[in-house]
Amino acid sequence: MKRLFYFLIIPFSYLSSNAQIVADASTKDTLTAVQNNFDDLQDYADDLPWHARRFKVTAGAFFPVNNTQIEVGTNNGNRATEIDLEDDLGFSKSSSSFMGTFDWRISRRSRLGFEFFSLNRSSSKTLQKDINFGDNTYKVNSRVSANFDVQIARIAYGYAFLSKPKYEAGLLIGAHVLFADLGLRLDANQASLEYHDSFNFTAPLPDIGIWGEFVLGKRFGLYVNANYLAVKIDNIDGRIVSYNLSLLYNVYQNLSITAGYTGLNFKVDTTREHLNGFLKWGYNGPTIAATYSFGNHVKLYKH
Repeated sequence: MKRLFYFLIIPFSYLSSNAQIVADASTKDTLTAVQNNFDDLQDYADDLPWHARRFKVTAGAFFPVNNTQIEVGTNNGNRATEIDLEDDLGFSKSSSSFMGTFDWRISRRSRLGFEFFSLNRSSSKTLQKDINFGDNTYKVNSRVSANFDVQIARIAYGYAFLSKPKYEAGLLIGAHVLFADLGLRLDANQASLEYHDSFNFTAPLPDIGIWGEFVLGKRFGLYVNANYLAVKIDNIDGRIVSYNLSLLYNVYQNLSITAGYTGLNFKVDTTREHLNGFLKWGYNGPTIAATYSFGNHVKLYKH
């Protein structure tokens, strides 16, 4: 009986021991595979042709929805009328515009960005109320033409407090520079009765904000930023809020397309020559653009 017991227990012990060895090896292989896959996910971000390059150029179209109020009076105390460009002067709320950006990665953590946006709008409408604008009063039922031309340039410095192969985040400090030209003209049957007023100014509007850039996959990336500041500089009192979210899809090598949503809201009080002006403008809408990245890769470390 004892011989039978030993005969049964010895093979069983061998099988149990062998099974344990196989299980340990299988577990070790699984953990190694998981670690390798994780390392691959971390490593491939360093080799993406569109990510973390020294330079990046973007050009495309912006389709903003506008909401604009203006008020332009004189320094001698003539009371101006607050005008809603879309409701009172017939400007279209929706529009389209060109936008372009240039980004330079100075180092692993530092970057410098330049942006440009241009929008020229015009309208013609029969007035539903009297409007005091500049030196003249435009009477109800008069036919007027108006223009609102704006260019916005921006420069911003960004510093990354987090700088990893698959994500970066940091602070922004910069300024939007607004070049605005507002014009209103009375359309009359006789040229001698026509008159017009214009008000143009340049307003630098500093801002600070946060930004983040994320690798979502081998062909997908995401960029977000938000900025705000209220400041008074000489004869300009301004406040600005801006934001942007862009999803990138890499088409081939260094060429990508981006689709996003951008918004900017600002209020400016300014004095120019004998005129006092107030402008409150908000716009937001989708963007679509092409992006080309070039230059050497900036090394982003895991640790």
